[in-house]
Amino acid sequence: MNIDVIKKELNVYLANPRGFCAGVERAIQIVEKSLIEYGAPVYVRHDIVHNKTVVNELIKKGVVFVEELDEIPRTDQPIIFSAHGVAESVVKDAEHKNLNFIDATCPLVSKVHIEAKKLHKEGFEIILIGHRNHPEVIGTIGQLPENSINLIENINDAKKYTPINPKKIAYITQTTLSVDDTLEIVALLKSKYPNIKSPHKEDICYATTNRQEVVKKLAKYADVMLVVGSSHSSNSLRLVEVGKRSGCEQSYLIENVNQIDWKIIDNIDNLFITAGASAPEVLVQEIINKLSNKFDVKLINDTFTEENISFRLPKIKKI
Repeated sequence: MNIDVIKKELNVYLANPRGFCAGVERAIQIVEKSLIEYGAPVYVRHDIVHNKTVVNELIKKGVVFVEELDEIPRTDQPIIFSAHGVAESVVKDAEHKNLNFIDATCPLVSKVHIEAKKLHKEGFEIILIGHRNHPEVIGTIGQLPENSINLIENINDAKKYTPINPKKIAYITQTTLSVDDTLEIVALLKSKYPNIKSPHKEDICYATTNRQEVVKKLAKYADVMLVVGSSHSSNSLRLVEVGKRSGCEQSYLIENVNQIDWKIIDNIDNLFITAGASAPEVLVQEIINKLSNKFDVKLINDTFTEENISFRLPKIKKI
């Protein structure tokens, strides 16, 4: 005799937009097209994007990830710079070694690099708002001579900062910061230094902003929020922080379905799922499938904004 098991109902709110941004898609396409054109191995300096699933899948296809160019043997195979960007010294080193390199830096990160160089040429004292040791920050600081950029990580750094010439300062930012934290820092800097020059267009990227705004809107409805992303992904970590501030104290970062703590899901009614800009959609779908096995899932999609941005690929042709 078959007895149907009655599953507990679970409302699952899906963030839209979520997951891959245009810069991440472009970087992965550059690697995959390089594999088609050149064959394996293709070398990538640093993780192409901050997601273990993406990196592991590319390793299976023949990508070799390195941290420094010195780790690469003499080769005519391409060396790809990650989406986070690299210092000028890395580019010069690659040129000196006559390496066949392809730059997969996100165009929005490149925009910040261009801003920094322009401000430096115009004689501005430059502030970079960002996280120390993040590869994007290292790459941006490395666009200019040593000690040309002052790093501010938080509001306390901003309070302590004293410029040499308060009338000739400017700020730029990392592209994956907390929007609210950055606004607080910028507001303090502007109150102290009314003449401070702002970026012509906001440096925090559209994808970071959109994903945080969705969380602000929906977190208040959730008993638990799951952010799909890697622990070294800045934009994913920021989503967890925004979730907690926006009313969902039980906001957690998970790499994949295997990291779900089911004890925190079993007795809730409303679950919110989002994904960082470097997390592939397949990870979200695996979570939904697993939830559907355990619960009577009601999916609730609420699109905050449509994202139709794409970036042109560089020429990838065997030399």
